[in-house]
Amino acid sequence: MAHPSQLGFQDAASPVMEELLHFHDHALMIVFLISTFVLYIIVAMVTTKLTNKFILDSQEIEIIWTLLPAIILILIALPSLRILYLMDEINDPHLTIKAMGHQWYWSYEYTDYEDLGFDSYMIPTQDLAPGQFRLLEADHRMVVPVESPIRVLISAEDVLHSWAVPSLGVKMDAVPGRLNQTAFIASHPGIFYGQCSEICGANHSFMPIVVEAVPLEHFENWSSLMLEDT
Repeated sequence: MAHPSQLGFQDAASPVMEELLHFHDHALMIVFLISTFVLYIIVAMVTTKLTNKFILDSQEIEIIWTLLPAIILILIALPSLRILYLMDEINDPHLTIKAMGHQWYWSYEYTDYEDLGFDSYMIPTQDLAPGQFRLLEADHRMVVPVESPIRVLISAEDVLHSWAVPSLGVKMDAVPGRLNQTAFIASHPGIFYGQCSEICGANHSFMPIVVEAVPLEHFENWSSLMLEDT
């Protein structure tokens, strides 16, 4: 998860987020190279004492500064489009979960089970246990199996919300009357935090998202216990 003074992204916990991190580094390196080159040109032009009053145009330079930006844009666009298509792919999900946004909590329904669902509220600051994170902990976590494709159907009951977990590379708007979907694969066990990312009212900052990725056998035990409690 994020920590104070962090400059980069959170550590990747899914294959898509790893691709996003690689693309970020790729684009940032191109930006650094362009910025360095432009700074060098500016410094050279300001400090040089050489002038040429007879240069009016140059076909070669105009061709270069037209083609070079086009090539750079292609180098950025192709990996970007590839990742966009990867993020939209949902191939044979092992589990489907419906996430509904409310003012101001989330409710989850495991649609592959007959009656498995719960509401997830933020734990108030005064009720936090030692080691828990303020404004990020929920009383019920969304539990998923590791290394399994998970499809999340996202909607809202009242106003616009947004279901976002940065370390999984997932962010999808929850729109009343509309069913959006996204997918992710948790690469390793862990607890991953997110928050509603669409301003949805007075308590917008108090509806966290907590995804807990566990081995498959632990998930089966958890689902069995949840079904027994219902």
